[in-house]
Amino acid sequence: MNIKNQVSFKRLALSKANTQIVAVTAVAAFITVFCLVAAYHFMGLRSYQAKIIAADNAANSKLQADNTAKNQLVSAYNKFIKQNPNVLGVTNFNRPFIYNNATIIRDALPTVYDFPALTSSIQNLLPSKTFNIDNISGTDQSTSISNTPSSNPQPVSMPFSFTITNASYQSIQLLFNEMQLSIRPMVIDNMTITGSDSNITLAVNAHTYFMPGTQFKIGTETISR
Repeated sequence: MNIKNQVSFKRLALSKANTQIVAVTAVAAFITVFCLVAAYHFMGLRSYQAKIIAADNAANSKLQADNTAKNQLVSAYNKFIKQNPNVLGVTNFNRPFIYNNATIIRDALPTVYDFPALTSSIQNLLPSKTFNIDNISGTDQSTSISNTPSSNPQPVSMPFSFTITNASYQSIQLLFNEMQLSIRPMVIDNMTITGSDSNITLAVNAHTYFMPGTQFKIGTETISR
């Protein structure tokens, strides 16, 4: 083999070696990048799974606490409705579905806005042989007030007014006693008394309440990666 052929062979071998080095380097770079990307992905996935596990453990702990509170609530409720005497002081009542404490509280704060029912209850409260009822009035807000249950209901005021005539001081006192003993809470905002001892005109502005129903809502939580 002459010198020229030897040089060509060495160049060919060197070129082949360079090609192999480049190929090996490229493969190594690809593997390195792939491993880095995979490691980043799995680290993120591990962190995400850790968040899910932590949230799941917190939810389970809350569920166990709620279950304990539920049992305590059921026990307290059963004791409350069987209380004798009840919150109105009635003892040995024979009609528990009418006079038990739960029914009394429900009637005191109805869950549906019903102004006609309110005026009817006031009419039943006011009748007396010692005075005349001139009028019972108020504003029916049924079109503007929602009866939709919520998770955090608040009492809603229901204003009303009435006027009685030909009354005496004694009959007015009896009327206020009846209002005080009413199942529904009635707050007198203001009143005007005119006339003589035996012929009194009483004008009363007052309000009561209704409480929208409570709705139990199960929420959702989004855990971001």
